[in-house]
Amino acid sequence: QVQLVESGGGLEQAGGSLRLSCAASGRTFSMYAVGWFRQAPGKEREFVAAISRWSGGLTYYADSVKGRFTISRDNAKNTVYLQMNSLKPEDTAVYYCAAGSRISAYSDSDYYQMRTYGYWGQGTQVTVSS
Repeated sequence: QVQLVESGGGLEQAGGSLRLSCAASGRTFSMYAVGWFRQAPGKEREFVAAISRWSGGLTYYADSVKGRFTISRDNAKNTVYLQMNSLKPEDTAVYYCAAGSRISAYSDSDYYQMRTYGYWGQGTQVTVSS
């Protein structure tokens, strides 16, 4: 099992930057694919970004954040990061980190699906003011 703790959220002005961190417990964190999702008030939770397991050579982004957000992982620190630049008011949401692991290979579409991830953090609030 793995436990996830998000940090780095806060209040930022439009155009600013924030870096979210997702710290995981356990010695085998590199085995987990990791995704970031967000949920705004009154809306469904949506995919933001994901990174493949092991070296994290594959990354995936929602169209709404492509070119502005960057996901990365540091397996030595058991941490995945989400660097968010050029923030917009519509980025305001609770951001959740999620992790999943399985024996079989992932298809590209798997990374975008909530059902891929069996472990979830409690979330961190990001608020972007205009």
